[in-house]
Amino acid sequence: MTTDIKHPLPPFDEASATQKVRMAEDAWNSRDPDRVAQVYTEDTIWRNRAEFPRGRDQVRDFLQKKWARELNYRLIKELWVFEQNRIAVRFAYEWHDDSGNWFRSYGNENWEFNEQGLMQRRFACINDLPIKESDRLFHWALGRRPDDHPSLSDLNL
Repeated sequence: MTTDIKHPLPPFDEASATQKVRMAEDAWNSRDPDRVAQVYTEDTIWRNRAEFPRGRDQVRDFLQKKWARELNYRLIKELWVFEQNRIAVRFAYEWHDDSGNWFRSYGNENWEFNEQGLMQRRFACINDLPIKESDRLFHWALGRRPDDHPSLSDLNL
């Protein structure tokens, strides 16, 4: 069992849930599988599309493959609802494949955290929409989304 603690801790209020969502977005936008995997319990349970990674090692492997396939990945997450140790988010991200075909992927995630603030369950439903490069909306430099960049709601997504 890990002794890692990842603040903020449950039970969440609106401010701490919003902070947790932004921290997750920032980590995923780093595209660093090691950084992202550290916020999950060692025995985390995932559903991501039709894949079911179990544990940090499988999550890390999953993310390495994901970001090798989904190039120039830029993500925005938004808090949907929270209660106690659970948070639901909606998200969209843009990326292209190795042939230069662009996509915007939309989805929802349900998260459950343990007492140490580590995510023990992550269930994601995702749909991909092919887009033209000229239809992209996420134009910041790779990495953290700037604070002044529009949110999903601001972009009507």
